[in-house]
Amino acid sequence: MSSAPTGVPPRSLALHHLALGTAEVEGLASFYREVFHLEETSRQLDAQGGLRSIWLELGGALLMIERSGDPRRRVDGVGSGLFLMAFRVTREERARLERELAARGSPIEGRTAFTSYARDPDGNRLAISHHPDPRDSELAATLADNTAPSIPEP
Repeated sequence: MSSAPTGVPPRSLALHHLALGTAEVEGLASFYREVFHLEETSRQLDAQGGLRSIWLELGGALLMIERSGDPRRRVDGVGSGLFLMAFRVTREERARLERELAARGSPIEGRTAFTSYARDPDGNRLAISHHPDPRDSELAATLADNTAPSIPEP
């Protein structure tokens, strides 16, 4: 059992970046740019001038798409290490994104009242969620009533 942390956490503590390894840097970056409208912030080249990575703006953090020669790793359910990347969206955006993902060959694999689960072209699990923030009193009341808004099937 671990002990409680001591001291004061840094005020600047926030997620800096997530990195996804892929053999297809441009293709995977295009998926996230086009589906989630993430803006490209930079590209890095290797010593031979080949594309090594593309960085995308992700709500104050970065999504770094990095070249990798390792085989893809498929995770189902809760896996060891990073097993899911969830995007906060509105209810309306969720319905639109479900359709967009399906049209791109990434159908919804699972759904809860607030979250839909799919995969990117490399098989990485992703989610689109409009789960209420419990700090929002109106949405917290929805949770307290144990009712969830319905979302139409794609």
